[in-house]
Amino acid sequence: MPIVSLTNVSKAYPSRTSHDAEIVAVDDVTLDIEKGDVFGIIGYSGAGKSTLVRLINALEPATAGTILVDGVDITTLSESALRKVRGGIGMIFQQFNLFASRSVKANVAYPLKLAGWSKGDIEERVTELLSFVGLSDKAKAYPEQLSGGQKQRVGIARALATKPAILLADEATSALDPQTTHEVLDLLGRVNREQGVTIVVITHEMDVIQTIATKVAVMERGRVIEQGDVFDVFSAPQNPASQRFVGTVVKGIPSPAELAVLRDRHRGRIVTFSFRDGDSSQAQVFLDLAAAGLDFELVYGGINDIRGRAFGHLTLAIRGDAAAVDRALAAIGERVEVTELAGEEAR
Repeated sequence: MPIVSLTNVSKAYPSRTSHDAEIVAVDDVTLDIEKGDVFGIIGYSGAGKSTLVRLINALEPATAGTILVDGVDITTLSESALRKVRGGIGMIFQQFNLFASRSVKANVAYPLKLAGWSKGDIEERVTELLSFVGLSDKAKAYPEQLSGGQKQRVGIARALATKPAILLADEATSALDPQTTHEVLDLLGRVNREQGVTIVVITHEMDVIQTIATKVAVMERGRVIEQGDVFDVFSAPQNPASQRFVGTVVKGIPSPAELAVLRDRHRGRIVTFSFRDGDSSQAQVFLDLAAAGLDFELVYGGINDIRGRAFGHLTLAIRGDAAAVDRALAAIGERVEVTELAGEEAR
């Protein structure tokens, strides 16, 4: 059974005036999040992803549909019962949401005090968590004395304090620089691997999904338009919105405008080779072209790796005898998708 399961879930807000239609933030969403997943939910601003995460921890009531958390339909629970459910769900935020007047230690201890833990157990758990996130030496410091990355690590420690089964990360790296983002994502990966916590990552940054997620759902205008294994969605996106997202981290086949520039700058036939896990490697393609006595240069594209599985597109300008090029492309095309974009005469 999935640890989180949404079926035909919608969330609508009343219109501001009697003449306006209601505002639908989440529209008929169905998705399952398996225990142990790092599940990414991605979309542009206003797509409904942050509303969706607030439905999962019941900070917002659903207008329609069912939401099961660890087998319990939270849409039917009382507020007191929902508080117990929320105890098993941690959350970290873009702006950290730390108490400025409390030390790092007191920030992490806060949810444990609310949960009624004993003083000795709180001390032990806080010490354990600060060691886990690498901030043992900052226990007495205050948020204003910390860097952004350190603040987020405190936020992660606090979110893990009550040993939740689920961690919701809402744009948790958006306020961080690239190096700090990498460090925080590494830490979240450890949380998932070492503590078995299921993580739901809400983001508009495709490279975050590529780095950490195992599954992904793409949202647009409140709806989930594509979902599946990250490798599958990245290597062969089906929806135009998904293709735009993937295009931010993966260079695909050149657009007509880009092709015009390539044709102007490079001699030869311009050909794109598209690779997917299990296909012939790009090195083998290069060896085959060289063995055919052809000159070539890489003019566009790149290869990406997701958890050891490679995919991508390489566009080459190939020069040589026309018949030799034809034979080489036909042979390579038996193992790799080949798309010829422009012949020699196009220049």
